[in-house]
Amino acid sequence: MPGGRFFDPEGARYGLPTYPFRLAPDGLATRRQLRAKGLRPGGQEVAAQILWRSRRYRAGVRVAYLYRLDLALPVRPMTPARWTALAKANAARRTCPACGRDAGYTLPTSLGTCLACADAPVLAA
Repeated sequence: MPGGRFFDPEGARYGLPTYPFRLAPDGLATRRQLRAKGLRPGGQEVAAQILWRSRRYRAGVRVAYLYRLDLALPVRPMTPARWTALAKANAARRTCPACGRDAGYTLPTSLGTCLACADAPVLAA
């Protein structure tokens, strides 16, 4: 049995057809794989899943859901309003609240200010 523990193509053990890492059949793709092809799930239900062991996570098992390629829809195009909203959001992430200047990079959340303001010596009043 290939993959052993996580090989369940009928879905009897896990409730969904389950495959080990890199052994999913053709015609199924993860969200990232769909996006790379210019597609989106489009409201369809999860068709299968991939399970694999991982020491990085407390549970020890990771999961990736698979969607059918034949039911996937094309990605919606960006509208001018969406582009404008995205530009405003990114500008807000670059604007320093202390000095009010555009830093030219995304401000680190650990500092909350641009690097120049964070490095400036604090003047005692």
